[in-house]
Amino acid sequence: MSKYLNRRFAGLDVYTPGEQPKQMQYIKLNTNESPYPPSPEVIAAVNAREIADLRLYPDPECLVLKERLAALYGVGRENVYLANGSDDILNFAFMAFAGDGKKAWFPSISYGFYPVYADLHQIDAVQVPLLEDFTLDPADYCSLTGPGQEGGLICIANPNAPTGLALSLGQIRQILDANPDKVVLIDEAYVDFGAASAVRLTADYENLLVVQTFSKSRSMAGARLGFAIANRQLIADLDRLKYSTNPYSINRLTQTAAIAAVDSNDYYAANCQRIMDTRQYTADALRNLGFTVIPSMANFLFVKSPQIDGTALYEELKARGVLIRHFAKPEITDYNRITIGSKEEMKTFLEKIREILEEMS
Repeated sequence: MSKYLNRRFAGLDVYTPGEQPKQMQYIKLNTNESPYPPSPEVIAAVNAREIADLRLYPDPECLVLKERLAALYGVGRENVYLANGSDDILNFAFMAFAGDGKKAWFPSISYGFYPVYADLHQIDAVQVPLLEDFTLDPADYCSLTGPGQEGGLICIANPNAPTGLALSLGQIRQILDANPDKVVLIDEAYVDFGAASAVRLTADYENLLVVQTFSKSRSMAGARLGFAIANRQLIADLDRLKYSTNPYSINRLTQTAAIAAVDSNDYYAANCQRIMDTRQYTADALRNLGFTVIPSMANFLFVKSPQIDGTALYEELKARGVLIRHFAKPEITDYNRITIGSKEEMKTFLEKIREILEEMS
């Protein structure tokens, strides 16, 4: 780093994205991308429209896209917020609803950006341990009262990452009922792969902020688009920060692609079902090979083998042209997270696993 960097940022423990290697061709099962392309309607829309108007700024309010999303999720346009990826929304939520003496709470094993945002914004963060089986106990978030615990932000990925485990809507209600003075953010990046969305609860709870993304189930990780649904006052809070930083954060091509994606929602629902079917096929095969497989409601599996440690498995697969995600955190270092690719990709992945285990024996 340079001598000019603000000392406040010198010690940041930054987020490490999944590998995007260029030196060879890999089967990429490490960053939870969709194995399927965007819908034909999305490809046609991006190819045919908006290119000539790239000289013009995009609509900062994204009105057409907001209307489409509002109709799809049964809310008002004023209840929808859009940003350059769901990470932007998480960043703004930490800025808006924690800090200045207010804490943030999130699971100790979860999305790696939560502690980064807390550190970036100098927020007093409490990382709440999961249970031994990696499940989240709602009771741990239902007694956050007393001095120093007023207000703030509770941030929960549901389904959680990297485990894939999910809370029920009843459990989310428990947390909301116990914390009317706090914003409860439910990060639903993976909700379309079998979990129940909390969007319907936003009509009942003014402190609920539900965040989703176009990166996973809608095959648009490269377009960078996230959205939130909440009470209109919470949306106004996020808009205040957006319009204080970059009101044009969602470009014309992304808006056009996203409108076409919402309009072809059945295509994506069918792809989600294909991914869930492939997830079950892969989980069954891994269990037959002796792996421990955490029950997942996401587009990935969290697994470990009694025959090979997590680091060694990651390295052996990488040498064979298959990327998975390994985490160095001591509590989960024996595990690896495996994105569900196409059926053909998962067959190749399983063949490589068998090769590795046979060589070891």
